Amino acid sequence: MTAKSVPLTHEAAADPSWWGAMLVGAVFVFAGLFVLGDVVAATVISAFLIGILIAVAGVAEVFQAFYAQHWRGFALRMLIGALYIICGLMLISDPARASVVLALVFALSLVASGIVRIFQAIQYWEWFGPLLLVSGIVGIAAGLVILANWPISGLWVLGLVVGVDLILHGLWWISLGGRLRQERRSAPS
Repeated sequence: MTAKSVPLTHEAAADPSWWGAMLVGAVFVFAGLFVLGDVVAATVISAFLIGILIAVAGVAEVFQAFYAQHWRGFALRMLIGALYIICGLMLISDPARASVVLALVFALSLVASGIVRIFQAIQYWEWFGPLLLVSGIVGIAAGLVILANWPISGLWVLGLVVGVDLILHGLWWISLGGRLRQERRSAPS
């Protein structure tokens, strides 16, 4: 089943689907460039915001443990909630130092997931295995770059990843908007 393109009329030109996608994309790209302008500040702010979210999740876990005491695992849920709260407060109280720890965990995760992807590439070679192999190698290399520069890398890694992610997502939205616009223009009248 294929989607039919609508001819470009005054109503179609006013349709926000293509230009709305391009606008969202431009906002994402601008935000990404802004973040990349000061990756250290973006890292610290991100760690602070993550800390708030983790602390709130911990408080919710503790309230839920008291609210539903008849459920099994009351003590375990209390412990998990307390750990979330403690970790969240650590991120909030010293986001720069916490960013260094997050970078270490992130780097080790990249290396570990890269190794797993390489083994999966061999196992599933006929299902785009070469692409998975490259993905694994890039993951390991990225993790090793972060580890080689650690603990200093902890001050810029999170901001860099967020900035690049915003730009790539924005470019996807812009591409989508361009494609929607092109399909509208090329549709038969």
